[in-house]
Amino acid sequence: MNRIARVFEVLHSEIRNIRPRLLLAYLLTAPLPLFVGNRLRSGILRLVGFRIGRGVLFCQMPRVLGNERITEHLNIGLGCFFNIGLTLDLGASITIGNHVSIGPDTMILTTTHDFGPAEHRCGELRLESVSIGNGAWIGARAVILPGVTIGEGAVIAAGAVVNRDVVAQGVVAGVPARLVKLL
Repeated sequence: MNRIARVFEVLHSEIRNIRPRLLLAYLLTAPLPLFVGNRLRSGILRLVGFRIGRGVLFCQMPRVLGNERITEHLNIGLGCFFNIGLTLDLGASITIGNHVSIGPDTMILTTTHDFGPAEHRCGELRLESVSIGNGAWIGARAVILPGVTIGEGAVIAAGAVVNRDVVAQGVVAGVPARLVKLL
């Protein structure tokens, strides 16, 4: 392969994941200070193609990860609240019910890897959806791992790493998250 073709190949691989509509959303909301324009952020995300219900508040634009069809992979219900520092990994779908509250620096991940051989342990990519039920409350710096379903009215304690489903009305805490009590 000649050098020019190689340069174009590398350039393509470096910029292929640019999402113009998402970039536009970031540019439009960049001047807004934290906790200002919360509904405006939701409206702009809706405008660029995300399915977001009415009354949703974003205190800061979320960090959105994902390669293909990211706008189709997010479905947020009515009246949700998202604090600062939210990461949404949209490799697979994330469904968030109505009136869900999510604390600062929370990560919701849908992408993971299988174990590979000893010479390269990060193996094949695996995508698994996440679902969060109506009324759930997720505390600050919680991490929701791929394939998890959080039941309605559940509470995830701050700093919890949720690697398995959470029952409705359950309170979980710890690393890994364990059921503390039922509400």
